[in-house]
Amino acid sequence: MSDQPARTVTLTDLLRIPSLRWMTVVAGAATGLLLAIGYLVVAPPAASATAVVAVRPVVTDAFTYPGAGADRSVNMNVESGIAASTEVLSRIAEARSSDVVEVRRALEIEVPTGGQILRFTYSTGTVDDAVDTVNLAAATYLQVRQEMYEQQRTDMLASYDESIVKVAEQQDAAQSRLANANSTPAADAALAEFGSLSNQLTELNAARTEIAAIDVTPGWITQSAQQQLSTDGPPGILYLVAGLLVGAVLGVLLTYLRESVDRRIRSEAEASEVAGLPLLGTVRRRGLRVDARTVDADVRYVGMAIAEQLRQAVRTPVVVISSRNREDTTPMTASLAVALAADGQDVYIGDDSHRVTALRDALLADRRRVPSGPFVPAQPGGTAPAQPGGTAPAQPGGTAQRPGDSGDPESTLIFSLPNADQDRTVILPRVTDTADAPAGPARRPSPRPTAGTGQSRPSTGDRSAAGDGGPVVATIPVRTLPADALTVGAGMVRIGLYAQAPRDGEIVLFNAPPAESDERGVREARTGTAIVVVERDRTRLADLRRLTDRLRAAGAEPLGFVLTGSGRG
Repeated sequence: MSDQPARTVTLTDLLRIPSLRWMTVVAGAATGLLLAIGYLVVAPPAASATAVVAVRPVVTDAFTYPGAGADRSVNMNVESGIAASTEVLSRIAEARSSDVVEVRRALEIEVPTGGQILRFTYSTGTVDDAVDTVNLAAATYLQVRQEMYEQQRTDMLASYDESIVKVAEQQDAAQSRLANANSTPAADAALAEFGSLSNQLTELNAARTEIAAIDVTPGWITQSAQQQLSTDGPPGILYLVAGLLVGAVLGVLLTYLRESVDRRIRSEAEASEVAGLPLLGTVRRRGLRVDARTVDADVRYVGMAIAEQLRQAVRTPVVVISSRNREDTTPMTASLAVALAADGQDVYIGDDSHRVTALRDALLADRRRVPSGPFVPAQPGGTAPAQPGGTAPAQPGGTAQRPGDSGDPESTLIFSLPNADQDRTVILPRVTDTADAPAGPARRPSPRPTAGTGQSRPSTGDRSAAGDGGPVVATIPVRTLPADALTVGAGMVRIGLYAQAPRDGEIVLFNAPPAESDERGVREARTGTAIVVVERDRTRLADLRRLTDRLRAAGAEPLGFVLTGSGRG
């Protein structure tokens, strides 16, 4: 039984899967393009031209039409061999200033069955070269073949001439004997010999005349190659486009194959079905329709959901955990800490995986988007703006400065530490005692300190000063923050090693290492709780199922999962 749930693939999935796995599509297209380039380098596209030669037999009467079976009078296999002979190819290569081997590879000679036709086809880079070379090949074949026939005729004529000379000499000798014959028998014998030699000489001359009259024309070019009739090979750009498209199609098919064996989380419902955990929130990926403010709002909503769970006595530490390194929990841990601190919580982020620097960078980046620092009350004539970057509360032991004599009785007191900069100054409303206030309009009641709060009532000297109409100088206790604390809204965030995490008083977030390679996150989740980070289009279904099963088997109580959109597929 498969551990992956059945899933219906929709048309949207068919379009979305290749876009999510776009690197596979790009790799396939690049591979196809490289193969097309390699093919063009090894076998560049060639233009081809064809010329046709009609081969005729050698006859004594050039005007006699060859009858039936004329194809048997010419051995076309021999003629094809002559057309592809070294003599013909050498002449073509010399005329075209090329190599004999290249000419042999580019020239193709075809002999149709039952005909006396040779079809020459030549393929090369351009149409002009193909046309010129194939016409040259046909003409060269005819020239070589005619030279061969002429040489044969010349040799035969030379043989007849030699025989005629010998017979003529014998005839002359017989004629001499006939003239010198002294008797009738000798004369008759010489006469008979002379007659025989005359007949033989006549036959030799007739045969020689017949041989000399033979037409040795081997044939004609019945169809010469022309540019209009030539075939130009497809341009190289078509090979490149075809390779690119075929590679892209194969890449798309490969994405579907990978999706079938490497399932990823694609939706909230799918993640919830696999994990069996409640969804705490979704953090969308920044894009054209989702800006940074929207993403920050998503994180704050997740923080609000987690804060609500923590109000219900959920145990800490809160382990922020994922399956593998590619699902980095650092940005989510920092964002959750900022959201919780902005909601008034004090947060400690613990990490034992050498990611403290990355956590601090992410925390500072998120902190800039959240208002921080104490509230500054209104002053006469306007509202005092908050201190840039947040104002740290003043330390105990600060002094109160009275405003000038020209100040309003309802003016403010300014508390600051000795030699402290402006960022450590707190501006508070004037503190007065209504019992000692002079008659007149009603004044705002001053706060009454209570036991155990660390506050004290103004001294007698201070009261007399107040009775004189001046402001009362009071000691206001303020909260002391650790040196490594970052104020965010009404809360603070600290970062350090998880081993140094406080036992109480702060929410501890443990930026756990990936569960596939380190079990510390699951171990710590047994004493607290866990938040599973799931990245859309990146987290594998099998990894998520295995992580949740391990958490449950270890006795951990996960709060739920957060679905982020930072994956790229």
